[in-house]
Amino acid sequence: MKFKLYIFLFLLSSAVFAQNKQIETSIDTTKNKIGAEFKLTLKTVVTSTQKVEFPKLKNIGALEVIQSYPIDTVKKDGTYELIKKYGLTQFDSGRYTIPSIKILIDKKPVFSDSLKVEVANVKVDTLQQKMYDIKDITTIDEGIGNWWIYVLIVIAILGIGAFIYWYIKKHQKKKIEEEVYKTPIEKATSLLNNLEQKELVQKGEIKEYYSELTDIARNYIEEAIHIPAMESTTSELILAIRTASTKKKMTLTPETVENLERVLRQADLVKFAKSKPLDFEITEDRNKIQKVILTLDNAIPTENPEEIEDQLLNEAQRQKQIQLQLLKKRNARIGYSVAAVILLLFVTTTFFVATKGFNYVKDNIIGHPSKELLEGEWVKSAYGNPAVLIETPKVLKRMDTQKVLPKEAMALIKEMQLFAYGSMIDNFFITVSTSKFKQPTEIDLSKALEGSLKIIEAQGGQNIIVKQEDFQTNEGIQGVKGYGTMTILNPQTKTSTKAYYELLLFKQDQGLQQIMILHEEGDTYANEITTRILNSVELQRASN
Repeated sequence: MKFKLYIFLFLLSSAVFAQNKQIETSIDTTKNKIGAEFKLTLKTVVTSTQKVEFPKLKNIGALEVIQSYPIDTVKKDGTYELIKKYGLTQFDSGRYTIPSIKILIDKKPVFSDSLKVEVANVKVDTLQQKMYDIKDITTIDEGIGNWWIYVLIVIAILGIGAFIYWYIKKHQKKKIEEEVYKTPIEKATSLLNNLEQKELVQKGEIKEYYSELTDIARNYIEEAIHIPAMESTTSELILAIRTASTKKKMTLTPETVENLERVLRQADLVKFAKSKPLDFEITEDRNKIQKVILTLDNAIPTENPEEIEDQLLNEAQRQKQIQLQLLKKRNARIGYSVAAVILLLFVTTTFFVATKGFNYVKDNIIGHPSKELLEGEWVKSAYGNPAVLIETPKVLKRMDTQKVLPKEAMALIKEMQLFAYGSMIDNFFITVSTSKFKQPTEIDLSKALEGSLKIIEAQGGQNIIVKQEDFQTNEGIQGVKGYGTMTILNPQTKTSTKAYYELLLFKQDQGLQQIMILHEEGDTYANEITTRILNSVELQRASN
């Protein structure tokens, strides 16, 4: 998802929040105890023809809406005062900001004011409260609950074993095809049988078929008659065979040589002229090659011609038996090897899962993107003006603000720079930005924080829970820190993930410096990255 600069906090802080006071906002108390109710009241005065819509909310900022009260209506001199109350609570101590709420008046958005509240712990009177002994630690059997982990391990190991078996068998098959045969005729006959089993013609691979067919014939001629057939052209090979038949006193009929020449020239047309023979022609060419090879082998003078003839008759059957025996032996060896590998993987993985835990095995064997960022080579650099000096696992890339900010927003800014790594839907996302305004502006960091969160919400952030506190760099520069969780919606996969974020904001004389970090909630490696980044933050003072 293309990052649209999160159109920046501070711009919205001065533009979005500066509006007419059509909504009066109040709260019954700004300090309360954990679990106690705050009552947020929104009031507006409208005419009888105006339509007001108050939102239905489950959460307002980090506070939970425990009750949405009915709207009270009070008539005053031809106008109506509408009063809407929300009952809020929080079960964690701290200082919180109630963000602005959007109300629709005649379908036009109007925003309430933001308020700050504080939730304090309930003090326990240890003198009056009866104390009890600490109970013994209870062990919990987690074996049943984690059964799916072991199922995944077994499936992964079986998958690895199947791949190893397939890989070894594939390469062993090639080795079988490359076996050294006792005689050239034995090799040629076997290769012709294997060629038919590949079914290249049925697959439409005619060129490959003719190439292998003629290579079988050329190899046989080279090994049996000792002619450089593989390096010769068709004409050279035919001439060499005729010469060899005379020297070696081989009895060859003109038909045998002509059949060989026809098939070789047909193969040349298929390979170089893209000729496409008919099916019956392909079958005839194959039979011709087989007959030529057998005829050539019979024509070679031998001491025992009867023995050679018997060998030719039984060659196909003998070759199949040899290959079958070789396959059985190799399959047995493959099976033993794969079983040993699977057993070794299972024992090793089980040992590490039992001693180190499943997450350790997953992160160190399968890999974890945040872990790779944490353990990679970090870069310390200065970004923006006034500069933000920060250490990050990757170099931040400059973003083009002209393509991101609207023209009316850019009109307010004298200078703005933005740098980022990743995006909101990645496993780790960080931005650093600096800006200066053209006109003197009193920046409220709390409202700037709210503006930033609204932009994040527009970019796919949902159910944003925010906590706010003061932040101070190692050099003593004061700022505001917002942090909490949200749900990130991925527009491509239509899935959502729970994310944790931290926002740092610092104001200069006429500008703002901001750092935002966002990552998947519960990612311990990303938490370490965030801590290291925030500890490295240094700020350059703005020059007038």
